[in-house]
Amino acid sequence: MQKTRIFGFLLVLMVIVLAACSSDDKASTKNAKDNEKTSNSEKTDAAVTPSGKLVIYTGRDEEMVQKVIDQFNEKYPDIEVEFLTMGAQQILERLRGEKANPQADFWWGGTQSALTVGANEDLLQDWKPSFNDSIDPAYKDADGRWFGEMLLPEVIMINSDVLTKETGPQDWDDLLDPKWKDKILIRGVLASGTMRTIYSSMILRQGADSPDKGYDWLLKLDANTKEYTQDPNALYLKMTRQEGSVSLWNLQDILLKKYTTDYPFDYIYPKSGAPILVDGVAVVNNAKNLENAKLFTEFIFEKGVVTQLAHDYYQIPTRSDIDKAAMPEWYKELDLKTFDIDWKLMTEKEAEWMEHWDNNIKGRGKK
Repeated sequence: MQKTRIFGFLLVLMVIVLAACSSDDKASTKNAKDNEKTSNSEKTDAAVTPSGKLVIYTGRDEEMVQKVIDQFNEKYPDIEVEFLTMGAQQILERLRGEKANPQADFWWGGTQSALTVGANEDLLQDWKPSFNDSIDPAYKDADGRWFGEMLLPEVIMINSDVLTKETGPQDWDDLLDPKWKDKILIRGVLASGTMRTIYSSMILRQGADSPDKGYDWLLKLDANTKEYTQDPNALYLKMTRQEGSVSLWNLQDILLKKYTTDYPFDYIYPKSGAPILVDGVAVVNNAKNLENAKLFTEFIFEKGVVTQLAHDYYQIPTRSDIDKAAMPEWYKELDLKTFDIDWKLMTEKEAEWMEHWDNNIKGRGKK
């Protein structure tokens, strides 16, 4: 009887020990799985959280660039963004020089002509962003190497302390009138994608069969031009000082200065129409931070960002699916009259025409 009790006690004890071991094993297994799950989750989060660097070459207004970058960093705080500001033509030349070892990831603010040249020289990455179908084929590269972000009508700029919309030049040919002699200031042409486009379009406007009539037109414009300024800031300063009262420039920058600064600027939309420049963006081919460049492209084309830039920086978007009701009043009142421009021909001939202008026309009109 005593043996039976001892045996029963030992049996119960064994059951308790085995149950405890089983419980410990289950707990250990559960903890291991939980730790593994946490580790995998951390790895996944690390994999999907964008980080690293992004280097931008831009021709855009520095204040606007910094504001957009700040918003981008609110969304992607682990991406370190650097940017260098220069003219569109300067960006193109720099990308050429760095082709074997790209230093930039993203080109922000290039003319249609400059971007097309860059694409043809294999400087730009081909891809298809999410907004691709909302961009008119006329405003992007057919192979996805650059995308127009906004439209820039090129217009006549005036000092509104000196002239009004009624008393300033009403059309392009009016600029050749002797009354405007030494009243015209021009931003240095060769370094500026905007000015190269305006001058090339003036050549085409005189006839696409030969540039000679266009050269003659630019020679007469040179005769009335007081100075070619080094950069946009010098142009703005000299216009404000009334060293000149007329210039040729893009509508966006004029509106920015008119409404957000104390610069006395206004514009006249030429009666015969204006060349409307497509100002675009591109991811640099073989960029060191390729995915971050694509991410930034997607960000600046988001509908909310597009409408904000229209309100704050007077951008005319290329996206066709933006709700017009969400756009500012100045945009709703625009009548974007243009004249026919063979952009393909202009892209092919721009370098040749501008070299001829620099060597044979600039500074010779007064002689």
